[in-house]
Amino acid sequence: MADPTRVWRWALATAVAGCLVAGLGIWQFDRYLDRPLALPEAGLPYDVRPGTAFSRIADDLAGQGVLEHPRLLRLHARLTGKAQAVHAGEYLFEPGLTPSSLLDKLVAGDVRLYAFTIVEGWTFRELLAAMESQPIVESTLSQEDWPRVLEELGAPYEHPEGLFLPETYRFPAFTRDIDVLRQAYGLMQQALAEEWEGRDENLPISTPYEALILASIIEKETALASERVRISGVFVRRLQRKMRLQTDPTVIYGVGENFDGNLTRRHLRTDTPYNTYTRAGLPPTPIALPGRAAIHAALHPAPGSELYFVATGLGDGSHKFSETRDEHDAAVREYLARQRAGRRQGGE
Repeated sequence: MADPTRVWRWALATAVAGCLVAGLGIWQFDRYLDRPLALPEAGLPYDVRPGTAFSRIADDLAGQGVLEHPRLLRLHARLTGKAQAVHAGEYLFEPGLTPSSLLDKLVAGDVRLYAFTIVEGWTFRELLAAMESQPIVESTLSQEDWPRVLEELGAPYEHPEGLFLPETYRFPAFTRDIDVLRQAYGLMQQALAEEWEGRDENLPISTPYEALILASIIEKETALASERVRISGVFVRRLQRKMRLQTDPTVIYGVGENFDGNLTRRHLRTDTPYNTYTRAGLPPTPIALPGRAAIHAALHPAPGSELYFVATGLGDGSHKFSETRDEHDAAVREYLARQRAGRRQGGE
């Protein structure tokens, strides 16, 4: 008959040995999960297609020499319930990443982001063309699809011009163009509401949309930040006095795609809804995408009595401002003389 004491000691020793082995295994397992992967210094771009199983990702990374013991990571992913929570997308695996943090990155959908800039002064057509030229944007819209754009965005407007905030946007590769527009539209609505809330009193515009129209004209008239509020002041005073705005960018917009870059007297005399030489007040829609600075200028015009401005022709984008028609006519003659002198020098 076996000695009960010896049996008890044997069982205790076996249990202790088992615990030590198990503890050692857990320690080694945890150590493996926290050991940096063999990644290149520049990082490893990695594309996870929709529906890709995590086991396939682990095996693929092992095949590239990045991941050791893929079975251990697959086991960890199953035990933690993360194997089924991996997000598709384009990732950048950077040095310092461990098996554990790699799995967390895939579960969080921490995908690589790309930058796309909407430029102040672009038209809606130019915006669509720019997105179509970007391989990171999935093109789903054509130039004729703008009614669908308004419908999908729930925008209460009759035209998409001017509705998207110029800004740099970051998003994963293959983001749909309509989703980029949705973000830009939301930010424009937010910016417009905030600027409208702090607007000056006694402005000759009654809605945020009218402010957007005026801002788009200011955006197209000057690229100089120092001139925006002065140009806004000229337009606001003209509107208050029932004077026509007589601004070339609106005429050009009304001519449309047929404009060849040469604005003529015939263009100025040809009536369109956007010709502010033949029609009073603001045009029916914005003529471009105004930035927030232009919106701010439209709602905070510079005080003064200037009613006219014309390009100086100095090559810096500046304008000369005048209070009277005689002063303005003299400034126009000065501009034309400078243009003629420049052409003569160019022909020598």
